[in-house]
Amino acid sequence: MRALGLDPVHDTRDAFDGLLEAMSRPGTVQSVPSPADQAVVSTLVDHEVTLSTTDETLRDALSDQGRLDAAPPEAADIVHLTGDRDVDVRECERGTLVEPSDGATVVYRVASLAAGAAGAGTTVRITGPGVDGETTLSVSLPAADLAALTDAQSSYPRGVDAVFAADDSLAALPRSLTAEVV
Repeated sequence: MRALGLDPVHDTRDAFDGLLEAMSRPGTVQSVPSPADQAVVSTLVDHEVTLSTTDETLRDALSDQGRLDAAPPEAADIVHLTGDRDVDVRECERGTLVEPSDGATVVYRVASLAAGAAGAGTTVRITGPGVDGETTLSVSLPAADLAALTDAQSSYPRGVDAVFAADDSLAALPRSLTAEVV
């Protein structure tokens, strides 16, 4: 992933480790290689995973490696959302009761995120597996986008997994959580 400024061994390993930690400890912010959204997507995508993204640099880098299997957002395994939010996350694949793991992973590129309610942006209250009681996460997304995400996650075990990536940090909201825009 040198075309993205990422070391294909060390940076993808660090991105994977950060993603695992963020998914197992929802609401925490993890440090990963920058740009975090491209590091996460390039770590997750292989020849068996479909991707929807408008990031031409990322598309070209994955295509050059033979790893890009493009799909529309409603059919993609990974949906990468950049600055324009013309995709309704509620229309992304949410899996079935038999195969909930077929739900999409949505990677949001955001300007900022912070554990707790002190950050700039919309605050989400989180409860569920991996959270000790209750925690909050502040994400620089409109409240309507986060409300759409909580709707997409409201039919557990079906739903989407969400990853928020800003510069060199990320946080995750797995589908197993209960999230509420505050």
